[in-house]
Amino acid sequence: MDYTHYDYLELPPGASTARIEAAYQTIRQRMNGHTDPKLVKLLHDAYIVLSDPDLRHEYDAELRRIAEEADRELKRLLDQESTRVPRRVQDVPAPLLAVLNAWAA
Repeated sequence: MDYTHYDYLELPPGASTARIEAAYQTIRQRMNGHTDPKLVKLLHDAYIVLSDPDLRHEYDAELRRIAEEADRELKRLLDQESTRVPRRVQDVPAPLLAVLNAWAA
């Protein structure tokens, strides 16, 4: 998910209903009819979801689920990375070492 409904209305999660209403009206005034219809629909959909307590609760739960899934994936990748043999700055790559040994012989 690239943008959330909160992003479209330029609000932090947990914003009050009054702030949601004010942000929606402010953005509509700022657009003043000179905007892409797709963006208008996205803004309206965001307002509908965030202004309804039940829809907002479900939406927030979905955002938490997505964030937890992303955290698990990141942890898995970091754990996988930590199991590799660490390289040190002084380690010389094998192909370079072979050339140096051949040159020194």
